[in-house]
Amino acid sequence: MKHNKFGNTHLQRKLGSAALAVTMAVALVACGKGESKSGQALVKVGKEEVTALQLNEELQRVNVPVAQQAQARKQVLESLVDRQIVLNQAMEEKVDRDPKVVQSIERAKALIIAQAYMQNKTGTPAKPTRDEIAQYFDKNPALFAQRKTMELRQLNLATSDLSDNLKKEIDSAKSIDDVAAFMERNNIKFARQQISRSTADLAPALSEKIVNLPKGQLFIVREGDRSTLMTVADIKDTPVTLQASEAQIAQFLTNARIKEAATAELARLRAATKIEYQNKADEPGAAPAAPVAGAPAAPATAADKEADVHARGVAGLK
Repeated sequence: MKHNKFGNTHLQRKLGSAALAVTMAVALVACGKGESKSGQALVKVGKEEVTALQLNEELQRVNVPVAQQAQARKQVLESLVDRQIVLNQAMEEKVDRDPKVVQSIERAKALIIAQAYMQNKTGTPAKPTRDEIAQYFDKNPALFAQRKTMELRQLNLATSDLSDNLKKEIDSAKSIDDVAAFMERNNIKFARQQISRSTADLAPALSEKIVNLPKGQLFIVREGDRSTLMTVADIKDTPVTLQASEAQIAQFLTNARIKEAATAELARLRAATKIEYQNKADEPGAAPAAPVAGAPAAPATAADKEADVHARGVAGLK
């Protein structure tokens, strides 16, 4: 905990809107099926109850330290009362019968059950040894012992505005301020920004490119319909020690083992399951169907955009 007192803002952030939505979805399913809640009743909210079991689970969910649970108890309880009030009204208005809500509830159920299965099957991975942590530290100097922090100045603009004239200006400009002045004169919309990024924040290929650029050199990173003109203002050595990184590396290695175990279990289940694609074009490895003429392109996902930053970003360095 960052503060001695468990403040309202901090607790609400810990509860989180996502966790609240999933919990309410599960509660809607239970109410819709007429299931009763288990546990000692603490508060009666209309015809429904908030129980001790709910309160204890919520305290565990937000990971309140034992020493602060008594202090946080009332606040968490009131959040459960508020949730039940909203839920009661939603049930009265039959929100649970809305097709979109039903679909969201089913999706939440599927995710929770699948996650629980994977957690049961993968179990708790072996804790990384000090030697394994040290090996990872030594094999990734750019992330730790040789970490560098780059101060970057950038101009954000639409990729469609990267005209031939603007590219020529970028090639001949002595500074990013010269390009900004050109864009202002030609009514090209852009936004200035100054950021700091370390070699641990960026994809290895991209950070290596940037670190090796001379200060002041301009380069472009393309991200779909947005592009960024950047220049390195400064690069500083910001190494971290093995001792300072030990917990972070241990968590990373643990997560990697969990992911590896989950991937193996999924592969085992796939091999043992008969899977029939009704459309051959949907099968893994099948060539994607040609887009229908005039049809809008599918929106890029967050994963697509991240891959675009890393893959096209390196290619876009000037």
